Amino acid sequence: MINIGIIGGSGYTAGELIRILMFHPNTTINFVYSTTNAGKPLAVAHHDLLGDIEMNFTDVINPNVNVVFLCLGHGKSKSFLEQNQFASHTKIIDLGNDFRLTKDKVFDGKSFVYGLPELNKTKIKNAQFIANPGCFATAIQLALLPLAKNEMLTSDVHINATTGSTGAGVTPSETTHFSWRLNNMSHYKAFDHQHLGEINQSVNQLQAGYENELIFIPNRGDFARGIFATLYTTIEESLEDIVAKYDAYYAKQPFVTVTTTSINMKQVVQTNKCIISLMKKGNRLLITSIIDNLTKGASGQAIQNMNLMFGLDETTGLHLKPSGF
Repeated sequence: MINIGIIGGSGYTAGELIRILMFHPNTTINFVYSTTNAGKPLAVAHHDLLGDIEMNFTDVINPNVNVVFLCLGHGKSKSFLEQNQFASHTKIIDLGNDFRLTKDKVFDGKSFVYGLPELNKTKIKNAQFIANPGCFATAIQLALLPLAKNEMLTSDVHINATTGSTGAGVTPSETTHFSWRLNNMSHYKAFDHQHLGEINQSVNQLQAGYENELIFIPNRGDFARGIFATLYTTIEESLEDIVAKYDAYYAKQPFVTVTTTSINMKQVVQTNKCIISLMKKGNRLLITSIIDNLTKGASGQAIQNMNLMFGLDETTGLHLKPSGF
């Protein structure tokens, strides 16, 4: 059994990790670390766990676990690792943004691999330290990678994507407050979202020298979880040729489905799936990419990475079906 520690245990991503790992056949949760809830039952913060797991939060780490998931706020993983040491064999999966960019991947002798399985599967299998991708970044990269692989990105890409309130984290704010969010919508960080760095990095990994612009408008939706992303760009190839390239790229990627039919977000919520829909009008290609921001966009992908790192089938524990109604 894989012995697991979770750091930053009271947030949404930690709760999602616990929900999935409870039923993973090859894992056992050793501790869930939270300084604010130490000594209290997990169900105090994660109400969905009431009656399912008898465990308390702790403010003491076990440095000898097989793998630790860092579910801390962005920018806090480095300081935590500076103050806390783990055994030389412990694998670390960071769900924050501290180590995602190439310039940040080496820290205190640790070299982090960017953990997008559909891009870096071989590297992930051999890695000890993983930087889990961002949620918007996952949806957008999966929409673009086959085009970059075939060097078909030759113009700007226009991106509009809407995320649920859980994407903003568990700490309440004005724009996550129910009265503000309900029946409301807004954009934020237009043209300058922090995930653009990792998206551009991955695109250039497959299509070196891509210098056109990724024009990204992120939106807040009045729902809890999920990402609905639409992208369009100019491409001359036929839709049939483009679909064939997507099918070839994702042929061995169990969580990505490619279709030419209309799709909706409920098809992926509470799953580790990404569904990509392709359509064309004239020389404009429209790509729709949908994921659950907490699962494929965070905790589910982290477990997928863990599976790969420990030599398991990457789908282990992740056979999750959405509810369509």
